[in-house]
Amino acid sequence: MAATRTAHTVWNGDLISGSGQTTLDSSGLGTFDVTWKARTEAAEGKTSPEELIAAAHASCFSMAFSNMLAQAGHAPEEVNTKADVTFVPGTGITGSHLTVSAKVPGLSEEEFQRIAGEAKVGCPVSGALASIEITLDATLAS
Repeated sequence: MAATRTAHTVWNGDLISGSGQTTLDSSGLGTFDVTWKARTEAAEGKTSPEELIAAAHASCFSMAFSNMLAQAGHAPEEVNTKADVTFVPGTGITGSHLTVSAKVPGLSEEEFQRIAGEAKVGCPVSGALASIEITLDATLAS
């Protein structure tokens, strides 16, 4: 079954001095301030499209990796993923770097790295970001 999620943004003013608010409509979890400055300099309590993409990528990868580990017979105790999405003004989004640490009892380092790599490629958000470089550092925690 397909699922559609919705968010909307209201922007006021020009790009540099303007500001907006992005609302997560489907979940109702909140409305978040966005500005150009938050996108290119310090966040100062505001978010950016790249931070929202990073959140989507980290959560999607964690889900995909957890599922692939379980399918291989190694249900993880914990998967902790951080995504760093890079934006270059005038160029756009240039990459997403995933850093994952996971506790997976009874799994070899080799199999852990193989499954992590497969999850990096197989995560639906990675697929949506296929036009940028996606890198991965994966650590098997003890």
